[in-house]
Amino acid sequence: MMQEAAAVFVAKANATSLGKRYAVVSSSSLDGKRDQNSLVLLSRRYFDAASVREHTAAVMATFDKATPVANGDLLVISATDVFGRRYLLASFHGDTNGLATLPVLAAVHALAQRMPSHRLVFGLDANTYEHGSGSKQSVVEFGQDFVSKGYSSCWGDAPDPSNHTTFNARTFLQPQLQKAAKSTEKAGKGDKNPKDFILFPKARFSVDDSP
Repeated sequence: MMQEAAAVFVAKANATSLGKRYAVVSSSSLDGKRDQNSLVLLSRRYFDAASVREHTAAVMATFDKATPVANGDLLVISATDVFGRRYLLASFHGDTNGLATLPVLAAVHALAQRMPSHRLVFGLDANTYEHGSGSKQSVVEFGQDFVSKGYSSCWGDAPDPSNHTTFNARTFLQPQLQKAAKSTEKAGKGDKNPKDFILFPKARFSVDDSP
């Protein structure tokens, strides 16, 4: 699962060996202006590319105007592997404060409940935070939410808030100078949070962390 990909990436990937090895699946509402698209790359060795069906619109239709999800942020598809097993696959890029993450998970979960023969695998940039607030989605609350729905994650049932998957700080070579950080301020002013997850039904999958 990929997030924040430019629309041109799809054509570029399909023109290379990457496209020969993977089916590069994008939404019918691919956005070439914001260029923050979620994609799913399916290994052609393991998946039948002809079996892919998109379900993004059905999920998007459940959101109200207050849910900050734009075209391209979410991709939901179903696909069948070479063994005949059915999957529901989702890729999502959350808003900066992660406020859409729980509503999107709830909507994808509702679709999964209507498709019990499919196994859900959900890769997302949840934009959750080590220290949540009324305006920022806490990673602890996110973990409690997905566990309550029967899911686990690549980081377990209770993600460690200090397990940061992103650590970046803005330099002065960008227009929002109030957000720039000096080299000595990277930790304090940088984005250092646990944001990236793969979710799956705990009853159907487990994490294999062997080398």
